[in-house]
Parts: sequence; C-alpha cells; structure tokens
Amino acid sequence: MVDTTTHPHVDVLIVGAGISGIGGACHLRQSCPDKSLLLLEGRDSFGGTWDLFRFPGIRSDSDLYTYGYKFKPWQGKPIATAPEILHYLDETIDEYGLADRIRYGHRVQRVGWSSQDACWTVQATYQGATRWFTGNFLWMCPGYYNYEQAYTPAFPGLDQYQGVLVHPQFWPEDLDYSGTKVIVIGSGATAVTLIPAMAAKVEHLTMLQRSPSYIISRENQPPLRKLLEGLDLPDAWVHEILRRRHLKDAELIATMARQQPEKLRDELIGAIRAQLPDFDVDTHFTPRYMPWKQRLCLVPDNDLFKAIRGGNISIVTDEIETFTTAGIRLQSGQELVADIIVSATGLQLCPLGNIAFTVDGVGVDMAETWTYKGIMYSDIPNMAWTFGYIRTSWTMRSDLIAAFVCRVLHHMDAKGVRQCTPRLRPEDAGMKARRFIDEEDFSPGYMARSMASFPRQGDREPWRNVQDYYIEKETLPGCELEDGVLIFDNQAREQAAGD
Repeated sequence: MVDTTTHPHVDVLIVGAGISGIGGACHLRQSCPDKSLLLLEGRDSFGGTWDLFRFPGIRSDSDLYTYGYKFKPWQGKPIATAPEILHYLDETIDEYGLADRIRYGHRVQRVGWSSQDACWTVQATYQGATRWFTGNFLWMCPGYYNYEQAYTPAFPGLDQYQGVLVHPQFWPEDLDYSGTKVIVIGSGATAVTLIPAMAAKVEHLTMLQRSPSYIISRENQPPLRKLLEGLDLPDAWVHEILRRRHLKDAELIATMARQQPEKLRDELIGAIRAQLPDFDVDTHFTPRYMPWKQRLCLVPDNDLFKAIRGGNISIVTDEIETFTTAGIRLQSGQELVADIIVSATGLQLCPLGNIAFTVDGVGVDMAETWTYKGIMYSDIPNMAWTFGYIRTSWTMRSDLIAAFVCRVLHHMDAKGVRQCTPRLRPEDAGMKARRFIDEEDFSPGYMARSMASFPRQGDREPWRNVQDYYIEKETLPGCELEDGVLIFDNQAREQAAGD
C-alpha cells in the first residue's frame, strides 16, 4: 500500500512539459479547476522539441494558427522559429499559473498502478537521487521520439571519415561552418530547413538524398492576414478566421490526395518547376510515392528554392556506397568532398518515453496492449497518452485528447468511482491487429522502423487510432463514455463506506 503522506500527491500527474503537457495542464485549469496537478519534465526547461533542437533555422513545419493552442491565439507569422514558439509557451505557462507546477530535471524511470489505492506511483531521478510522486490519473505527454538517441544508419566506412559528422538532434553550439563544404544527408523537414539557413555562410552545400520528398511552399505573411488586419477586427476573430482557412486548405489537400493523387502530384511538382525552371526536377523533386503517404515538407516564402538559385547549393539523388576519409563515395562512382557532414536521417521513436509500466505489480508490454481511440490502452487504468496528428498539426489532436481526458475525469467524479479502464469485450477477442500508425495510410521510414514496439490498434471501433482530424473533430468531443469498453469501477472510499 502506497504511503501518500511521504510522496507529493496530486489528482493528475503529467509527464512532459512540451507543447502537449503544457496544453493538457491548461485544459485542466479551465475544465477541472478543482483538480491538483504536477508536471514532471526530464529536461531543465520546458518546450520539449523546441528546446532540444538547436540546429540552424529550427522552425515549425506546421502553421502556428493550427499548431498553436485554440485557447491562446497565435499572433505571429504562421511558420515560426523555435525561439518564437518557446516564447509563446512561456507566455502560456505564465497566463495559466503553471510555473510552480513544473518539476524540471525529473526524469521518469518507472510507473506503477495500484488498484487497492487507485493510484499511480511514479519513480523519477533528480540530480542522481530517486524521487517518488503519486497521482490518481497519469497523463503521458513525453512526445514519441527518443531524446537520448537519434537515428543514423550504419553507413559503410563511417570510421574512415576525418571531417566533422553532426546529427541535427545534437548540434554543437560551437560549430562554425563558415566557408566550409557541407553535405546534408536527407530530404525531409530537417534538411529543407537547414539548407536555406546555412546557405549564406557555406562555400558549398550538397543535399544528398536517396529519394525526394514532396515540398510545398507557403507565404509566411499570408495576404488574408494583411486583409484582416486592415479591417480592425479583434485579435481572436483574426486568429479564428486564419485557423479555419489553414484547416480548410489542409483538408482540401488531404481530400485531393485520397481522390485525385495524380492531380495533386502534378500540382506540387509543377509549383517546383515554376521556381526552378532550369533544374532537373524529375530526378531531384519527384518522389517515388504518391502525395500524403508521407508528410509534406513545408517551406516558407520559397526559401529553399531561393537558396538553390543562389548557386552554391547542389542536390544529388543517389545511394551511399561508403564514407571516405574526405567525404562520401556514391554508388554511381561520384565522390563528394566535405568538411562537415550532417546526417539529417531522422528520429528514433519510442512509445511512452520508454518508461517501465506495471499494473498491480505485473509488468506491462506496451506492444501487447490495444489502443482505445489512440488515447488510452487496454487493461491500463487511469492513463492517457497524448499522441497528436502526424500529418495535421500535432496540437489539433492534443487539444481534442485534453478535452476527452477532462470529460473522463468529470464522469468518474459523477459516478463516484476511482478507476477507468479500457477492456476488450468478448466480441473483440481475436480481432485483427494493425500497427498503431497504419502503414497503408502513412509509411515514412522512421515509423516503419519502430512500430513493432508501439501499442496495437484493432480493426473496429473503439480500438482504432484514426489519425484524421476531420473525422475526430466530429466524433471525439461527444463520444459515448459508457460504451461497454471503458469500465468505470473501484468506488470512492467515502461511497463504499456508506454502502
């Protein structure tokens, strides 16, 4: 039995003080003001992704009208830098009085649920010492990738290279790339951010890609915003109109990707041809897959294409044969020489922060659990994991999940119970397992490498992780909680004593 008098105890323990954890805490402040809360953050500051990554040009690849919180209108340009996003989060923490609710430097190692106590016990390390916390509800907001390890392929000959090798996740603060020859390996969001940011200082930069990604450019000072600002409308109105416009544009792209993928492909590539009329677009900007099977890379104001037109940027589409002492030899036989090689090769994913879970003393293998609506997990009581959208702004889903969690907490209070647990029904026995993120719908390499360790989704509701905002915005806010899957039990002691 847990002695809650010796450990800090709250109603809701949140793991992570990034955009999901801070947003969840704000929803609790608004919808469940009587609930006590605490956020445990392993790093020494808030912000998660936006505090971790320090590479040149680090910025959002989602517009901030939708990536920002619905309850706090974003006032800047739609594509924002990491410092701008951190300032926004800092303001949010201040406005909602969360500063004294965050415990920095607390790296959660393991968590355990006790049905007898209807309580989670959380073990964290802080400055080499072990600290314990207890909470009635555990809200996991650690993101979905490994902060300690990045992904770098096992490149042949890597130990021969005598230059500087950098992964963007661990960018050295003192790295001076002025006047150097640089290779950036990769074609995703990080690569297309790095290249225009580094272009002005390097002697030459080569973007080396195995295959291209789809790239779309948007004005970072939209004409609609200029029009609305001239109408002297309240800031909240301007924000909501811009938010809805960006959501509608994204919905149109998603719909076209499903219904007219060839037409969307032609439009996306045609826009690049207009920017680079004398470039080999067929080789270097035409992906092997159809649009939306992987995330579109968003660049503001054509900055990537402007950098390429500047003359000191090359794109090479080829496979690496081996690293050499001076750079990289390709399968075509071409050799690339570089002082610095940046391996923008992706993330290493991990479910729920790689934290060890037990329920009533029994270890939990997350890969054997089933996800309930992509939020809760079979046979794990009083726990939610915020996993946002992959192709729509992450926060669009984190806001929906936060509202769902608050509804569950209110429902438990109204029923006088201490426990809510998703459990398989008899008719769910033997249902077909699918990946947490369905490979038929979304198939980037960083997902394919890691999905075996993630919870499963089923082939029916509510065991699906839909990953579609335009469906979930209609179904999730009013979904039935008494659905025969969410089991509400473990009566509050006061009620049990009076029975």
